[in-house]
Amino acid sequence: MQGKFSRVRAKGGGAFDCYLVTPEPEKRAAAVVLASAIHGLDTDMLAIADELAAYGFVVAVPDLFWRSIAGPLSRNDPRAAQRAQPRLEQIKAGEDDMIDTLRHLGTIPQFNGQAVVMGFCYGGPYAILGPKRLGYAAGICCHGSQMLDYLHELEGVRQQVCLVWGDEDNRAPVEVLEAYRELAERMETVELHIFPRVRHGYMMRGSPSFDQATHDFSIKRARQILEGLESATRKVAVS
Repeated sequence: MQGKFSRVRAKGGGAFDCYLVTPEPEKRAAAVVLASAIHGLDTDMLAIADELAAYGFVVAVPDLFWRSIAGPLSRNDPRAAQRAQPRLEQIKAGEDDMIDTLRHLGTIPQFNGQAVVMGFCYGGPYAILGPKRLGYAAGICCHGSQMLDYLHELEGVRQQVCLVWGDEDNRAPVEVLEAYRELAERMETVELHIFPRVRHGYMMRGSPSFDQATHDFSIKRARQILEGLESATRKVAVS
C-alpha cells in the first residue's frame, strides 16, 4: 500500500474516509477518482489505486458508503448488498461525495486541476455522471452494473466516456450491451469495448472472475486518457 487515508469534509456535514496516493512533490499531475464496487475500499480497490499511482497520477478512492455501512466488506458479507439500497438514491447521494472528493483534490499541490472518474460495478454510473455534471474531465466504466438506468445521461455529454464489459457479464445482459453499442456508434465521445469470455468483476484480483488481459487493457486506457489530459494542460500553460 503506497497511499494513506485522509478525511474529506462533506458539504452537507460530516466527513468520510478517502484513500489517497500522490506522486513526488515536484510533479503536478492529473488525478483519477475511483468509484468503488459494492465491497468498498477493499484490498482490490486499493491495489488498483496503487497501480495507477505508480504511473505518476494522483489517485483518490472515497468511501461512498459512509452514510450507511462504512468501510470495506468481504465478498461473503451480506451487508454489501444491503448498504447499496435503495440504489438510485444511494448513487444520487454519492454525487455529492464525488464533488467533495474533487474539491479535496484541489488542496493538493500535485494536482493539476484535471480529474477522471473510474467506476467499477456499483460505481460504474459515476463514469457518466462525473463528466455530465460533477466537474470531471472524462469517465471510465469497468464492468458497470444496472447501467440502463443511466443510458439517457450520456445524451449531451461532450467529454470522453469509455465503457468496458465482458460478454459474459451477468450484470450486463445483451440488451445492455446492445443499447450502449448503439449509442457509441452515434456518439464520438463514447467508446465501448466488449471482451469475449470475460465475466463480471474482471478488474478485481480477489474475484474468481479476474481477467488479467482485460484488467491490463482498462488500466492502459485509463493511463492514455489521463496522459491526454496532462498534455492538454501543458499546452494551455505554454500558450
